[in-house]
Amino acid sequence: MRSGLSSAVLGALGFAVAIAACAPTPERNSRVIPPDLRDVERVNAPTVPSLDGFSQAVKAGTTLYVSGQVALDSAGRLVGGSDLRAQLDQALRNLGTVLTASRALPADIVRITVYVVNYAPADYAIIRDVLTHFTPDGSPPALTLVGVDALPVSGLRVAIDAVAHVRGQFIDRERLPGRGMR
Repeated sequence: MRSGLSSAVLGALGFAVAIAACAPTPERNSRVIPPDLRDVERVNAPTVPSLDGFSQAVKAGTTLYVSGQVALDSAGRLVGGSDLRAQLDQALRNLGTVLTASRALPADIVRITVYVVNYAPADYAIIRDVLTHFTPDGSPPALTLVGVDALPVSGLRVAIDAVAHVRGQFIDRERLPGRGMR
């Protein structure tokens, strides 16, 4: 009986030692987390206005998260008045500038969320038309439309945020609009 108890205690002790040996250490953690996910880069394009205290984009590994881009020019002035199409065009120009500053392209976008003040179903056709011209043929991203009561700056009708999968450290010129495969 005593040897059975000793065997059980020794077995449990051996199991505990084995578990402790598997515990994470700084060296092991560096092997578990891919190197590109340890580095987070904040990107701000100087010609694109942003909300104080927030980055225009954050790149974690190959994933780029772009904050809501709006219809403000480089001086912070509203572009397009109350015209939804004109505001969408400016917001997408700003998005394109932030993508370029992040070494990404519109073809890299996998998800877009469009926030529209006082959204009406008729707005969808305008949004679809403008977005179709921004993203390359054959690679539309996932899209979510959200109707909102207001945006941070009076007069804004639209804000666009995006998630992109950046394929490389440098822009692949073959994926530029109008060239090769996208």
